[in-house]
Amino acid sequence: MPGIAPTNSSTLPHRYFGAVLSVIVVATLAWSAVHPFDWLTWWMEVSWVLVGLPIVVWLAHRHGITRILLVLLTMHAVILVVGGHYTYEKVPVGLWVQEWFGLARNDYDRLGHFVQGVVPALIARELLRRTSPLQPGRWLAFLCVASALAFSAIFEMIEWGSSVALGASADAFLGSQGDPWDAQWDMLCALIGAMCSMATLSRLHERELTHMLFA
Repeated sequence: MPGIAPTNSSTLPHRYFGAVLSVIVVATLAWSAVHPFDWLTWWMEVSWVLVGLPIVVWLAHRHGITRILLVLLTMHAVILVVGGHYTYEKVPVGLWVQEWFGLARNDYDRLGHFVQGVVPALIARELLRRTSPLQPGRWLAFLCVASALAFSAIFEMIEWGSSVALGASADAFLGSQGDPWDAQWDMLCALIGAMCSMATLSRLHERELTHMLFA
């Protein structure tokens, strides 16, 4: 399966399926831009989506992307955009969970970092299956998990750099909520997410990928 080759229209995800997911992301972006809690935080959070959406749309039409990955990318985008609108510390659903379970903080950002492990791990799997001779197995899963953890570490460096450069104005983007171990917790959540992704989604992803490339 090595080498990404353009796929014909019959192997691409159904155009309406991709269109619906794109509309969901764009609609959520539009909603989030209406009176966000902090404009700097909004830009820093949604910039990933603003840059990533056209790239994903182009890749989907050019090479094809599995449906499961498209759904997960959409879910991740919505989580980022909602966090950008409220800031992670003030997302209502996180506050409700905090109150219900008596938590010390709003853990919505933990969900975001868990998904930050799930999605990059599956992205790495799709890339490796399509551009390398690696076959499904332990080494493929290990490399996918390692790639997701590396991405999480890079993101934590970006947060750190933003905090150093912008000072207190970047506190909402940093999202530590006073926890000195926030970066380590974030990377642990991403690691768990990546491992769960490989353990639960690999077979489904392999079926979709095989069908897409050889249908």
